[in-house]
Amino acid sequence: MKISQNTIFISGGSAGIGLAIAKKLSEAGNKIIINGRNKERLQNALKELPNAIAIQGDLSLKEDRIRIATELKTNFPQLNIVVNNAGAAALNDLSDSKNNAAEKAYQEINTNYISVIDFTALVLPQLLAQEDAAIVNVSSIAVYRGNKYLPTYSASKAALHSYTQGLRDTFAENEKLNVYEVYPPLVNTEFSAEIGGANGIPASEVADELFVALEKNQFEVPVGETKKIHALAEEISNAVNA
Repeated sequence: MKISQNTIFISGGSAGIGLAIAKKLSEAGNKIIINGRNKERLQNALKELPNAIAIQGDLSLKEDRIRIATELKTNFPQLNIVVNNAGAAALNDLSDSKNNAAEKAYQEINTNYISVIDFTALVLPQLLAQEDAAIVNVSSIAVYRGNKYLPTYSASKAALHSYTQGLRDTFAENEKLNVYEVYPPLVNTEFSAEIGGANGIPASEVADELFVALEKNQFEVPVGETKKIHALAEEISNAVNA
């Protein structure tokens, strides 16, 4: 699809991967709309983004999803790309009965999965009215295997992965709407600090890979070490379906 002169909404766009994507796409001549919960962080992010505006709100809340979708329809009718990047993660020790594991999992599932489905449904009519549109879901290397530190986060991203595949299949015959999935590995952001994010790749690498994928209409976007796992998964899938 075209990589300039788009109007792009990016959730979780005030920091980390979302901000890196916003910078990359802003530099390419796109109108950027970033979203986040914290007003101060949004304003600081805007200082790094020419031709961008911010819409504050928490997409994990139904009322905020409706309000933001309405604002996009009213004020930005040309919106044609939505990047679902906002996420939640918690260290979740399943061996500790006092850990509130289910409550942590609920927050992750709500933010990483349910809210994405609902918000996508809200903006979908607007995207379908465009000549060239895209939905970009940011999942994770964790879709391939959970671990003892982030078991329920991994499960929420696996659910997002499955939904994204279904969404892509649903619109496979619609040449005006493409559905992308980005699979970052560990990334050096504040979001991942608790799990050793300092050892991860820079967020700009994720943004660079997405930019190339948009240009090539490459709907699967593995990044860094995810590429090896993704390639193996594709090989197994092709063998099973042969």
